[in-house]
Amino acid sequence: MVKLLEGKRITIGVTGGIGAYKAAELISRLRDEGAVVRVVMTRAAQEFIRPLTLQVLSGGAVYTGLFEGADPLPHITLARESDLLVVYPATAHFVGQAAWGLASDLLTTLLLAFEGPVVLCPAMNARMYTSPPVQENLRRLAARGYVIVPPETGRLACGETGPGRLPPPDTAVEFIRGALVQKDMAGLGVLVTAGPTREALDPVRYLTNRSSGKMGYAVARAARDRGARVTLISGPTALPPPPGISFKAVETALEMREAVLEAFGAADVVVMAAAVSDYRPATVSREKIKKGTVPVTLDLVPNPDIIEELGRIKGNRLLVGFAAETGDLVAHAQAKALKKNLDLVVANDVRQEGAGFAVDTNVVSLVFRDGQFLELPKMEKYAVAHRILDAVLELREDRVERG
Repeated sequence: MVKLLEGKRITIGVTGGIGAYKAAELISRLRDEGAVVRVVMTRAAQEFIRPLTLQVLSGGAVYTGLFEGADPLPHITLARESDLLVVYPATAHFVGQAAWGLASDLLTTLLLAFEGPVVLCPAMNARMYTSPPVQENLRRLAARGYVIVPPETGRLACGETGPGRLPPPDTAVEFIRGALVQKDMAGLGVLVTAGPTREALDPVRYLTNRSSGKMGYAVARAARDRGARVTLISGPTALPPPPGISFKAVETALEMREAVLEAFGAADVVVMAAAVSDYRPATVSREKIKKGTVPVTLDLVPNPDIIEELGRIKGNRLLVGFAAETGDLVAHAQAKALKKNLDLVVANDVRQEGAGFAVDTNVVSLVFRDGQFLELPKMEKYAVAHRILDAVLELREDRVERG
């Protein structure tokens, strides 16, 4: 399976906070993603977790000081041989040193020598995190181009509640991926729909489908990571709204249509990944429909075909649709592209292992209007999202070249 972090050289700096133990899981996650991981620990970090633990998990030596190994210039070696530096956790002390360019140990010296993307994950007591000096230091670092991962709000080790809890490794991995992505969609507006819709039968029951929203959310995150201004319109899902994205929740197909048309004008690219209900009940009972002994017939009326409507008014926008099929994948997808004036259709066979609903992977074919298609191997949905956006940018370039 294709992994976006395959072969990426990532150095993790671990400082002396209670969340330092979570670095062990982050290292494991990054190695699972195919990354080559090196670890730098401050002296205080070693009070919370031993270097041997992180050495075993990373598969390499752990750097603990400027003068404690065979390499006379470890900060230069690591700076040359790293694609990204992440500090997890980043204490208030480290944040202050980083903001003012102090170099008192290996990690802060490495930070000055490193010229690539830096991801900082601040973690500390809530009072410390919200204090003016820490906030000023974080603003200085953000202005310098560092990626600051917001801490979670919740119960802290000291027993108090507030912002300052170290984000989980999965969140850090998402920001690491984003920091390594080329910002080739900067200045573009991208509208994404995701998830199912629900059509009420009565106050208790509704019609819906199996969509989890994972593919659409992945497209939204990937576009954000590539520098686009992203609007995500989502039906009901169990997924949290991705940070850094304009988010609107809807429930029915009619609500989805209204929200899409409202956001459509500001979009350069529209990716319609939502599984919108084709039909809705003709009437909605105000009371719960009671169980009986005779068959019940539901009268259904068609919902508007949102993507077909967009195809008629799209102008110069690029319009991407999805097709969940159970056979004749390419033929059905091309027919949909022609009928609805789509530039690209992302098609998958929902019966195929690792594809379809409620899983983290997908197996898709990218089908173009002219019948050309590209079959992709099984990938994480975030990786699939980037391949979709690659195709979108190629279509935009072709359009510019043709004038």
